[in-house]
Amino acid sequence: MNFLEAGFVQGFIRMANDGWEQGWHERNGGNLSYRVKSREAESVKENFRAGDWQEIGTCVPGLAGEYFLVTGSGKYFRNVIIDPQDSLCMIELDEKGERYRIVWGLVNGGSPTSELPSHLMNHEVKKRVTQGGYRVIYHAHTPNVIALTFVLPLKDEVFTRELWEMATECPVVFPDGIGVVPWMVPGGREIAVATSKLMQEYDVAVWAHHGMFAAGEDFDLTFGLMHTVEKAAEILVKVRSMRPDKLQTIEPRDFRDLAKDFKVTLPEKFLYIR
Repeated sequence: MNFLEAGFVQGFIRMANDGWEQGWHERNGGNLSYRVKSREAESVKENFRAGDWQEIGTCVPGLAGEYFLVTGSGKYFRNVIIDPQDSLCMIELDEKGERYRIVWGLVNGGSPTSELPSHLMNHEVKKRVTQGGYRVIYHAHTPNVIALTFVLPLKDEVFTRELWEMATECPVVFPDGIGVVPWMVPGGREIAVATSKLMQEYDVAVWAHHGMFAAGEDFDLTFGLMHTVEKAAEILVKVRSMRPDKLQTIEPRDFRDLAKDFKVTLPEKFLYIR
C-alpha cells in the first residue's frame, strides 16, 4: 500500500490540519504523535527505508519495538497537508526503548519533534494505564488555556473546576479532570517526567504559559478533548472579562446529579465548596 493512502496516515494529516485551522499552531508550534498498530505498520512496510539509530533522550521499555508516526522538529502544521513527506516521519524504537530510527518521511532532512521524550513517556504511561487503548498524544498552543495560566492558580483542582463550570458537557468529556505543569523549559526530560506523572491520572495536562497536552484512543476523541477544553477556556476568558465574579454557575450538587445521570465518576476533590 502507498504510505500516504493508509487510513491512519490520512487521519493523522487531517487532525494536524484541523489544529492548524483552529489557530493552535503558529509557525512550528505544537506536535502530534500516533502509536501505530502492528497491522498498520505491516501494511505500509514496503515503503520503509531505515535510517541510523539515534538516542531518544529517555528510556521507554514499555514501547520497545513499536512504530510511531510523528511531526518533525521545526516543521509547520500548515504544511502537513501540503507536503506530508517533508513534515512527518515514522520512527521505529529499538528492543530496549532507548533509541529510534526514521523509517519513512522527512525526505528533506530533519528529526522528529524536539518534544519526542515527552510524547514517548506519555505514550508509555497511557499504554500501561489503558491496557493499550490510547494511541494519540497531541500538543497544541491553545491561546485561551494559555491566557488562563496567567490569572488562575496553577492547581489541578482550580483549573478543572473552573472549566467544568463553563459548559455542561465538560465534566462528561473530561471527568477525570485536568492536570497542570508549572512553567518549565520545553523539550527536556524534566517536563517530560512531570507530564507523564500527571498522565497517570488525567487525559489533559496544561503546560503553564505554553499550551496543552492531550491523550486519547484515536484522532477524533483526542482532537475533540482538546477542542472541548479550549472552548471552555474561551468561555471562561469571556466571563472573567465581563465581571470578576459569577452571578450563577453549576454547583457541586449539580455536578453530582450530572454524574449520576451520565454515569460518570467525578472526583470529590474537584467538588469543593467555595
